[in-house]
Amino acid sequence: MSKQRIAILGSTGSIGKQALEVIREHKDRFEVEVLTAGNNWQLLVNQAFEFSPDSVVIANESHYPKVQSALARLPIKVYAGSAALEQVVQGDNVDVVISALVGYCGLFPTIAAIKSRKKVALANKESLVVAGDLVMRLADEYQVPILPIDSEHSAIFQCLVGEQSEIEKIILTASGGPFLHTPLRKLKDVTVEDALRHPNWSMGAKITIDSATMINKGFEVIEAKWLFRIDPKRIEVVIHPQSVIHSMVQFADGAIKAQLGLPDMKIPIQYALTFPERLPLSGDRYHFAKEGGGGVFNFFEVEPARYRNLGLAYQALRRGGNAPCVLNAANEVAVHAFLERKIGFLDMTAVLERTMDRAQMVDSATLDDYKMSDTEARLIAAEEIKKIK
Repeated sequence: MSKQRIAILGSTGSIGKQALEVIREHKDRFEVEVLTAGNNWQLLVNQAFEFSPDSVVIANESHYPKVQSALARLPIKVYAGSAALEQVVQGDNVDVVISALVGYCGLFPTIAAIKSRKKVALANKESLVVAGDLVMRLADEYQVPILPIDSEHSAIFQCLVGEQSEIEKIILTASGGPFLHTPLRKLKDVTVEDALRHPNWSMGAKITIDSATMINKGFEVIEAKWLFRIDPKRIEVVIHPQSVIHSMVQFADGAIKAQLGLPDMKIPIQYALTFPERLPLSGDRYHFAKEGGGGVFNFFEVEPARYRNLGLAYQALRRGGNAPCVLNAANEVAVHAFLERKIGFLDMTAVLERTMDRAQMVDSATLDDYKMSDTEARLIAAEEIKKIK
């Protein structure tokens, strides 16, 4: 059996590093051809030494000389800049592209991979949040499979394998983040350190903050709408603090299928790479009768007042067109400002609301429209941040 040749966009991030753990465990099945990073050039170099890819890309061009010098004695091509991300995924030596970049920047290499007819293992949810209609039309046109890596969407995908029945409802589970039981009046005092303490998952800073505000779950609703071609009215979000049930599907007869497991992103990563096979994977297993109540599951309705950003995502879906693109851009700017301690926790929601109100809306958006909307929304969000004292 020939090895799958893999390009990992964002190999130094949380998903990228875990993808490499999966590949280490199955070196007979996978071969790394491309590794890319934004700024973490030291880790990129270390990964290149271990996996000997055909090429590496450092998106921050200022780090290019250091990467090139470190790898000078190896037969590894070194590129720099965002345009190089789109070029390397198109090579004949790549079968699968793991799109694990964080944010809007992942859209363009994902499109390039689709147009090059590569299988896409998608962790960059922003590709579908920003331009879901366009991305899925291209996937249909080029007959490219898009396999989800997000734990929730992988769970839904796994529940749907072999099913031909009508979906009545998709149920996305959410942990509730670190502030599930925090009194609402105290949310204004939340610090960056508080927001980065996710109760179940170990993730990058940006997505951890997104989980705390639950905009991440809103983006997952948008992603689910496009991946599974389903009306958003049939996508429900429920709080499940244990994060063992990763999501569920309810069918027309009322039956519900759920996918369960410990919070471990290597499971959906490996499944996206090996589908329809399941390969062995080392790690802990979930035990229902585990001492200490491991088999107890809790579920709660989402409090709209606590998680206003989730409501904004549904609002963007109802507006359609470029509205989700605007929301995503404003959120990236707002989260960055919060991490830089320029605004407070609740200020992020205010920035999103004001940007959505001010940005120009386009009903039938092209790729150029998305580019312009992203730029405009970032400028508006930056202006709104400056108004906050």
